[in-house]
Amino acid sequence: MRKFFQEIKADLKFKTAGPGQKLSEPSRVPKEKPKAEAAPKPRQGPTDEAQMAAAAALARMELKPKAKVASSQEAIKNQVRKELMAEAAASEKGLSGEEKDLASPEREGAAAPSVSGVYFICPLTGVVIRRDQKEKQLREAIQSYFSIDPVAASIMEIHTFNKDREKVRVGLETMAKYLDNIYLHPEEEKYRKIKLQNKVFQERISCLEGIHRFFQSIGFETKTLPNPEEYYVLKEEMLSKLEDLKGYKEQLLSCEPLRAQLDRQLCLFTPSPQAARFELPKDFYNLTAQEIKREQRLRTEAVEKASMLRTRAMREKEEQREMRKYNYTLLRVRFPDGYILQGTFYARESVSALYSFVREALRDDWLPFELLGPGGVKLTDENLAFNECGLVPSALLTLAWDAGVMADIQALGEEQPASPLKPELLSRVQTLA
Repeated sequence: MRKFFQEIKADLKFKTAGPGQKLSEPSRVPKEKPKAEAAPKPRQGPTDEAQMAAAAALARMELKPKAKVASSQEAIKNQVRKELMAEAAASEKGLSGEEKDLASPEREGAAAPSVSGVYFICPLTGVVIRRDQKEKQLREAIQSYFSIDPVAASIMEIHTFNKDREKVRVGLETMAKYLDNIYLHPEEEKYRKIKLQNKVFQERISCLEGIHRFFQSIGFETKTLPNPEEYYVLKEEMLSKLEDLKGYKEQLLSCEPLRAQLDRQLCLFTPSPQAARFELPKDFYNLTAQEIKREQRLRTEAVEKASMLRTRAMREKEEQREMRKYNYTLLRVRFPDGYILQGTFYARESVSALYSFVREALRDDWLPFELLGPGGVKLTDENLAFNECGLVPSALLTLAWDAGVMADIQALGEEQPASPLKPELLSRVQTLA
């Protein structure tokens, strides 16, 4: 055996180098002439499975390099510290509320938020407003609407600003009985008078905000009768407009509260490696001062119980509690060409809202696609809420086209646009900071 290895070593002319010596080069074997290369086969398009696997791999790669997220307790402490320091600095300089945020000493050099806050659209005026200005703007809008349609404005006021829905239901049903009696028995004077000090009126109707303006707008006036007590009395001219009175009653019962619409704050970004990075403002968090203290207490208890075994049901309950901390979620959808579509949603909205949001951004909204969550998980159940899917308070999703449909489109040989997104969106594309 030793002789066999020596012969091989001699053939290769390979010698062990001592100190200061160089290894001798092995003998060169003459290269064979390269064979004629076969004609390259036409490249096949990726299959549906390949596209899905690539999307999943891409999502996993994005999850890997993420830095460890600070615990919820630490995040809360930092947020409280920031706000207290900002308020202290602002109070010394007499700054306004908006300037207080800018005055925060920790804000300098920090990453800019992905969105400046949560905004809404007033349904009456179309004005975009911040979350903390919603009720004020709605009140101003309804007040302005009194000059256009006082009956409709008073009804909107009743439904919008009385938060106890059961109390509203009982009050309006009682009010409807008053109006029915007048409509069905116009000759009966007693039905055209409503005693303001009546116990039922006081407990069910008078307590509702906006109800007195409704009485005035449909033709009632306040009178002090010889009793002497105050009454709402229907004006004589309204007896010839009983059909109007019936319509007011139906309108009163069928109206819904006026709600400001969440502004999606649609943005389109160029391809960016920062797509999975989010910096959210405090508007996205559903925590009051009392809830912050409670959260700190729960975290302390959780540390103490960390060594205890927990059932799956217990873990799921804790996860659901975590999800309830958020009112809103910021979602981004990355297209195969790298463009990133961003929008703001309620945390309890269903996944179908995101599919609709994406379709509205497409040049051809009929194109079938799928959305993949973090880890490449398909969002197939569109009825699930975002907080049930773990897509709060932010998430990056991937869009995958239907491979069969895309192959059919390419087979047509027609020239396709560079991007499937609407031109008006592409004209205001931004760079993700």
